[in-house]
Amino acid sequence: MIRPMTSTESAPEAGGRTFTTIGVVGLGTMGAGIAEIFARHGYQVVGVEKDDDGVERGRQHLANSTARAVKREKITDAEQSELLGRISFSTSLKDLSEADLVVEAIVESLETKKAIFSELDSIVAPEAVLATNPSSLSVTEISTANSHPGRVVGIHFFNPAPVQKLVEVVRTVVTQPDVLADVTALVEGLGKSPVVCGDKAGFIANTLLFGYLNHAASMFESKYATREDIDAAMRFGCGYPMGPLALLDLIGLDTAYEILETMYKQGRDRLHAPTPVLKQMVTAGLLGRKAGRGFYTYEGPDSPVVVADDKTPSADDQPTLQHDIRTVGVVGTGTMASGIVEVFAKSGYDVLFVGRSQAKVDGVVAAITKSFDKQIQRGRSTEEKKAEVLARLNGTTSIEDLGDVDIVVEAIAEDLAVKTTLFENLDEICKPGAILATTTSSLPIIACAQATKRPESVIGMHFFNPAPIMKLVEVVSTVTTDPAVSETTTALCAKVGKVAVSCGDRAGFIVNALLFPYLNDAVKMLEAHYATADDIDVAMKQGCALPMGPFELLDVVGNDVSLAIQKELFSEFREPGFAPAPLLEQLVTAGYLGRKTQKGFRDYSKR
Repeated sequence: MIRPMTSTESAPEAGGRTFTTIGVVGLGTMGAGIAEIFARHGYQVVGVEKDDDGVERGRQHLANSTARAVKREKITDAEQSELLGRISFSTSLKDLSEADLVVEAIVESLETKKAIFSELDSIVAPEAVLATNPSSLSVTEISTANSHPGRVVGIHFFNPAPVQKLVEVVRTVVTQPDVLADVTALVEGLGKSPVVCGDKAGFIANTLLFGYLNHAASMFESKYATREDIDAAMRFGCGYPMGPLALLDLIGLDTAYEILETMYKQGRDRLHAPTPVLKQMVTAGLLGRKAGRGFYTYEGPDSPVVVADDKTPSADDQPTLQHDIRTVGVVGTGTMASGIVEVFAKSGYDVLFVGRSQAKVDGVVAAITKSFDKQIQRGRSTEEKKAEVLARLNGTTSIEDLGDVDIVVEAIAEDLAVKTTLFENLDEICKPGAILATTTSSLPIIACAQATKRPESVIGMHFFNPAPIMKLVEVVSTVTTDPAVSETTTALCAKVGKVAVSCGDRAGFIVNALLFPYLNDAVKMLEAHYATADDIDVAMKQGCALPMGPFELLDVVGNDVSLAIQKELFSEFREPGFAPAPLLEQLVTAGYLGRKTQKGFRDYSKR
């Protein structure tokens, strides 16, 4: 089992430096934000820009940012005055001679950064620490411009620096342990969450984030799903604050392209090679929000307001029920099946569900009853509503009873042989025109369709667990699915209060195809001892605002489930980067499956 190193295990011995004066080179949005952070915590700050215009822009950045903090009652007027009084400005690096730490935050140019570090060498004291704030450039390469590369470290703040808590502290192979420890302690003292990682393009957050964003752009480019459906899938299926294409627009497609290009050149991972559509859009000037157009169209440059364009679905094209749906059949009695039964019954449909024994049938009713009792206790439902919904339920142990339902949703074991046998039986039992849906998360739906004599009526209806709570349903059409069946299923999802996204029949659909390669990349990062599980989780939660870190999520999903999905993706796409990380396979072999076995990437038995 991989146990994340604790702070006492991983922290190098501190050097005991006292930081009092901080130099900041570059006073753009990021540099001004860094200067504000240090000044807010009582440090004297010397901000350096290349000319007077740059200094004035830096002053304005600081005045505006601190004024917003006053307006939001984060600081008082007096504190703002004190803060700004701690910052002096200069156009000469020589004024940094007394600085204990210098943070460089200039343009993302290797040669320009190296020139700064070379000049600082003869200005600051030998014991002073020099830090660079790149997003993807090599800290090691920058450090070579200094005669004391051991005192050079990366401090990667996230934008806006005064607000974002995450800071990646980047060590090179020659960074002195005491420098690393002192800088990490300093960053923690600023109220930030420092994570320590090695020096490779992208560090933790960008390496994992941009691989995922690149894959989403490739999915859009192949016309596998619309931009709206890709973004909705990740928002409603994973709880992400933004969809990947909207996030690319926010970051800037030119910035994304440059970061991916740098990552690819350094690591040669094909998954980081910028997908062609990014270069095409950048060349065309479609840079995202800042240009007013990217994957979406905006009211104007720098506006967050999306407006309709030629790709926006028309309100007149909303899906409607092309088939009459009055009664719903559900096969299965597990957690997912019970949840689906509850969803349809709550929406006014009569539901006939099939279990292998009367005890399992009774278990579904008991589960839904318990669910309602919890809702009633919290004031979210009533006894009358509970009685009304339970009256719509009809359980049976005979699959033959499904002969008159309008749609059957299969929610049994994720075993293709078992599912295809079931679909053969449903084909013989169900009336002509009935829709046959499967909730599979990774198996080929076309195999279920071909087991019937009505492949045009077979579709994927992938609910997310727990079905009564999760809003997303992936509606998956095969090459044989009748468009009227696809439209009906999509409309039915809306009628039961779900957000439906449409895609084709291939491994992972939208969500799993984007989520699991990202999780697999995180395991590879841990496997390479690049960073600890704790630091990787913190980086993704605080740096990317994700609801869970990758290792938290893997342990919740189950490492065996994750491995099975990753194997399906690798088998289908034959992409070397999708090959399951050996560490994931080893944990599954050892029986460390996550929370359900009390041991996974973390040990839950002692908590």
